[in-house]
Amino acid sequence: MRKIYLILFLIPFTCFYGVAQSRFGSATTPVKKPKYDEGIVYYQVNSVTAPAKPNATSFDFNTRNFTLLAKNWLPSAPAGASRYWTAKYSVNETSVGSGSGSPVFEAPVLSVAGSNPPPAPPDTSISTSVTDLTKEGGELEKKVPKSLRGEYATDNYKLNDSIKAFNKKVLALDYEYLREDDWLFSEFIWRDIDAREKFNQTFMFEGEDNSGDQRFLSILLNAIKYDSVWAFTGDRFTNRKYFEDIISTINGPKKLDVYDEDPNRPGVQVRDSVYTFDRSKGLKVDSIYTFRLKEQWIFDKESSRLYSRIIGICPVATITETDKVTKKKTQSQQELFWIYYPDLRNILSVKKVYNPNSYAGRGTWDALFEDRRYTGRIVKTSYDNPKNKYIQELITNPLFRLLEGENIKTRIFNYEQSLWSY
Repeated sequence: MRKIYLILFLIPFTCFYGVAQSRFGSATTPVKKPKYDEGIVYYQVNSVTAPAKPNATSFDFNTRNFTLLAKNWLPSAPAGASRYWTAKYSVNETSVGSGSGSPVFEAPVLSVAGSNPPPAPPDTSISTSVTDLTKEGGELEKKVPKSLRGEYATDNYKLNDSIKAFNKKVLALDYEYLREDDWLFSEFIWRDIDAREKFNQTFMFEGEDNSGDQRFLSILLNAIKYDSVWAFTGDRFTNRKYFEDIISTINGPKKLDVYDEDPNRPGVQVRDSVYTFDRSKGLKVDSIYTFRLKEQWIFDKESSRLYSRIIGICPVATITETDKVTKKKTQSQQELFWIYYPDLRNILSVKKVYNPNSYAGRGTWDALFEDRRYTGRIVKTSYDNPKNKYIQELITNPLFRLLEGENIKTRIFNYEQSLWSY
């Protein structure tokens, strides 16, 4: 009875194991396939009649040489002969890793010089290639495909281009001329816009349309790359910063990876060189959420009005470092590049701003900056600052720095109001 129970138990287990192994495969590492080669050997004697079929004891896959190949047969064509006999061969490796096999030859065929090109190298030959993946762009340079139909209800792709309908060629309005002799008051202010705040979340909108990536940082990078807008290293715009330097700062420098084996064909040797970005030395895209503005506030006595003009704009990355001993985290800021704002206005005048309440109520980025539909904190001023330092260099307490920025804002407001009499 015990034998019967054991047999009844083993039969379904064996069937289940066989089915599972056939469907899902074995859990062991797949076995490498034996090598294969084919080619042509040439008869070295000028003969009218066909010679006997060649033979050989073995074939070495490493040197591609025969052992005891039949007399007058060689792997190369005879020199100076216009007609000769050839025979094709094929050979499989006897066992994986043995490196040799027994060749099989076909019947000789009369050939004309030039009609039989040299055999192609086998799959085990070493190929060489160089690939530069950095040309495809980094995380902020992704290519957004264009819509082949209209994106909006009013688009008619048969009559006009929906891309042109979306991006109408509109130029920004010129600023009102301000004569310097009429300046009764002027002050420079540096202001940081934090895109993490709810009022500023349009700067981080990760949408896509026919105009490309909607993130404000991507708009700035595309303006530098495609629209010939210059970037600079400082807020005085004295030294130009090229696009390649900006990208290497964000994505990290180029690094070279060399592969000795094809990952898609195990056992096949290659010499592939692939250039990629070293992301470990780059910046995290999520850390670039601050945009610094350089503004000039002017009170014009001719029009009796206080004007605010943006001079430059700069994305700022926040870098967090952790002390290996104390595990204390410290943050620092790094200015990526400065753009002279008047150079950017014509581009921003056609770029739409995301409106979370209604897609029909979108404006342009130029209108957003001119209407001051953003919030920021003042980090530097030219008023009573002989050493030209930022507030954080003068005040260590973060709360007091914030209050000092509000004091600067209040002072300018009070100055304007004090010029009027009621």
